Amino acid sequence: MSEKIAVIGGGSWGTALANILAHNGNDVKIYCRDKKQVEVINHYHINKKYFPEKKLKNTLQATNDLESAVLFADTVIMSVPTQVTRNVMKDISNYLNGSEIFISTAKGIEEETYMVNSDIIKNFGLDKVAVLSGPTHAEEVINELPTAIVTASPDQKLAEYVQDLFMAPSFRVYTNPDMIGVELGGAVKNIIAVASGICDGLDFGDNTRAALITRGLMEMSRLGVSQGGRPMTFAGLAGMGDLVVTCTSMHSRNRRFGIQVGKGLSLEEAKKEVKQVVEGVKTTAAITSWKKNNTFDFEMPITDEVYNVLFNDKDPYLAVEDLMLRGPKHEMEEVVDNHFWDI
Repeated sequence: MSEKIAVIGGGSWGTALANILAHNGNDVKIYCRDKKQVEVINHYHINKKYFPEKKLKNTLQATNDLESAVLFADTVIMSVPTQVTRNVMKDISNYLNGSEIFISTAKGIEEETYMVNSDIIKNFGLDKVAVLSGPTHAEEVINELPTAIVTASPDQKLAEYVQDLFMAPSFRVYTNPDMIGVELGGAVKNIIAVASGICDGLDFGDNTRAALITRGLMEMSRLGVSQGGRPMTFAGLAGMGDLVVTCTSMHSRNRRFGIQVGKGLSLEEAKKEVKQVVEGVKTTAAITSWKKNNTFDFEMPITDEVYNVLFNDKDPYLAVEDLMLRGPKHEMEEVVDNHFWDI
């Protein structure tokens, strides 16, 4: 059955998801702020800014009227950066009746509140909220390269609805009840990807990247489990899967940003080079503030050093050196106790 869907956000990811939904036979409107972008999508069926050579489904319609997009839809896909989600929700709150299904696709943590995207959305009286996350580059999804992703909700029927909505021959969707784990995994992996990029900019090698990915996974799981996430979530698509692809691919804006920082550019200079929102910057600031204002009984050393490089002008070489010279640790600190070696 065809669904009426609004995709809020005309960036690369919003466009790729809207195109899948339109190809699946749904009635889809994508909201873009830029009137010219709307005209080009509706007339030529391309998103010239992000995919100038890719023809979009001709039934996909664009609008720069936020009210009409929301009033039209039964399901709303939120595809804007986490740091602007609250403002967008304020803008559309008067048009909502509370029965809409919201699907969050952003990966980040709000700086002021430390909320993940789904919690921000729920703050506006909505309870049908699911998350879509995983190892996905819009550039590959739009070209229908085989991709696997996860939708998360504690409501099984809602998760399965989202699964059915997006499932396509080249887009496989799994379900997971662990929404907080999926969201925190998606947020923290951006920090580790910045670190990976910094090391690439410093001309370090595969050993360094492998260490960062593996130890970064530990940081993701520590934070996620502390907030009620399930450990196995971080071994899945929204954990290890997303971490690997973001730390290794040049499609990753967080990694590309980190490379520029590693080469000596300032935070602002590196952001200008990337020309897209780098979620890892805001997420690094948010988690560091969260740690300062709450008592966490675990360490996140990679996050700490990324923060020092980005916001305290620490030399990246020194940051890596300080990571390597930390005191000796067990690899699996959470499961190792004094009796472990007696086994």
